[in-house]
Amino acid sequence: MKKLLLGSILLALAIVVPLSVSAEVNISIGFPLPPPVVFSAPPEVIVVPDAYDVYAVPDVDVDIFFWNGWWWRPWGGRWYRSYYYDRGWAYYDNVPSFYYDVDPGWRGYYRDRHWHGHRWDYERVPYRRLHSNWRNWKTNRYWERHRTWGVQSYRPRPQYQRQELRRQRQEEYRKRPEVERHKQERQEYKKHQRQRPDYQRQQHEKQPQKQRDKHYQQQQRQSEDQQRQRNHQPQQQRSEPRGQQHQGKGPDRQSHGKHERWDEEPRR
Repeated sequence: MKKLLLGSILLALAIVVPLSVSAEVNISIGFPLPPPVVFSAPPEVIVVPDAYDVYAVPDVDVDIFFWNGWWWRPWGGRWYRSYYYDRGWAYYDNVPSFYYDVDPGWRGYYRDRHWHGHRWDYERVPYRRLHSNWRNWKTNRYWERHRTWGVQSYRPRPQYQRQELRRQRQEEYRKRPEVERHKQERQEYKKHQRQRPDYQRQQHEKQPQKQRDKHYQQQQRQSEDQQRQRNHQPQQQRSEPRGQQHQGKGPDRQSHGKHERWDEEPRR
């Protein structure tokens, strides 16, 4: 009995361990995860001016942002996000749209308490308060309309200036060496994925139902056309001997005063 119980435990471990390892690989999608950041307590955040509803963690050396209910972190030219500030990071296959609104020099402005020539009386928002209010703040545009992000005598930039800054920051971001390296990694990864046997099947399953039905109907019509051609082909082959028998009477046989060609089937 003991040997049976021990064998069952070993079998369960043999099944569980490979599954957990493969799950960890699938989460990272072939790319390494960023190193952990240790927090002694839940972090406080500040609101970044001119970047709507974007919060930054100022007390760590790496960039960690909170936006739209997620924690975001760039690392190695890649982006990761999580519901937690200190764990659960997963690779994000894009650049989050808010990032081009973030001024790259925000840490220096935070340290000097000035934002482009204006005094910046920023507010450090506790973790619990952030999670309790970020949705309402976003809906009401609280920090922009009521507080101007804590920047004294400051007016938000016009829309055309924001768009131009976004374009410039996007170009600068793409030129970073780590971003260019990651672009090559993504291309190699996608090339490898397309070579997998199940890639075509997955792409087919992603198609809308109408497209799949249309593709199925096209295949059905092609199959019916091929079947009709196969059914019609023996009849043509059977008619040839009869034509050859009539042709054997000679090419000089006349019909209606005209010579018939030897390779034509005689008229009846």
